[in-house]
Amino acid sequence: MKTRKLRNLEVSAIGMGCMGFTHAYGETPSESDGIKLVHKAFELGCNFFDTAEMYSYFKNEEFVGKALKDLPRDKIVISDKFWPEKFQGHDFAEEKLSETGIRKSLEGSLRRLQTDYIDVYIEHQMDDGSEEQVAFVMGKLIGEGKIRAWGQSSATLDQIQRANVVTPISAIQSEYSMMERKWERDVIPYCAANNIGFMAFSPLGNGFLSGKYTSKDEFTGNDIRRVITRFASENMDANQPLLDLINRFAADKNASPAQIALAWVLAGGSFIVPIPGMRKESRIKENLGAADIELTAQEYSALNAELAKIKIHGTRDGKDIKKLGTVPDNVNK
Repeated sequence: MKTRKLRNLEVSAIGMGCMGFTHAYGETPSESDGIKLVHKAFELGCNFFDTAEMYSYFKNEEFVGKALKDLPRDKIVISDKFWPEKFQGHDFAEEKLSETGIRKSLEGSLRRLQTDYIDVYIEHQMDDGSEEQVAFVMGKLIGEGKIRAWGQSSATLDQIQRANVVTPISAIQSEYSMMERKWERDVIPYCAANNIGFMAFSPLGNGFLSGKYTSKDEFTGNDIRRVITRFASENMDANQPLLDLINRFAADKNASPAQIALAWVLAGGSFIVPIPGMRKESRIKENLGAADIELTAQEYSALNAELAKIKIHGTRDGKDIKKLGTVPDNVNK
């Protein structure tokens, strides 16, 4: 497996997003099967694993802790995210983004992850106005060895700049794929110029870019694709030209559509690390294999030229996802 750097942290060129092991994409594997899949990813060269306290309200961290405890700690890199607001299970009185609040959140995450440090600790879904305050606390935690580095998720350029001057940021984690490119305007160039890594979540457009779903597929239960408008049947049909384009490049490169989508993300810069979710051994092999699919400068340019002609229908909006708990089960059936 090739490696990349998030500032000073060396990680596998493709990481594993672990959210799907406990929620968000329909039926989840059993805990034992999930642990086997994490170990298979490690066996194939993936050393970078991402979780968050918000995922399944701590259960995802607990799963990741169990999955990683038998792997050599010095050979793995853990990315974890803390939510800017308290939620059920946070029984302390202090504000979440106060120093005390952050420390108590970190203590809980360390316990659930069964480790004494987190490699990159990320503020999840940025809270506007707290950047300098949080950055100062992160600097103290780095100095104490409780975290090795820190980052922000879905941050604007202004938020990144304000925090980076207080304590250098190692990673920005935001959605980035052929379906979501807004960060190319300013955040990604800033990361490139300032030695900040960029972790691309949902690099396969929540699975759409794998080409494995059609407008006839049904998303039920807690599957977030029920409320992501890209997966409305009319939008899936309207986005077919994007899949057609990917399929043409996949045929030319003897690769799968998912591998082309990931190779495109990787081609955006050596500081960009996609972290797709993978819950089947076949998908782990396929996704990690994308690290060996290289787009030439000419191919990357040609692909971007074609992408510029395609309109993307639907979005992945956090506000829509928050509606999941109130959406009737029959929506999108």
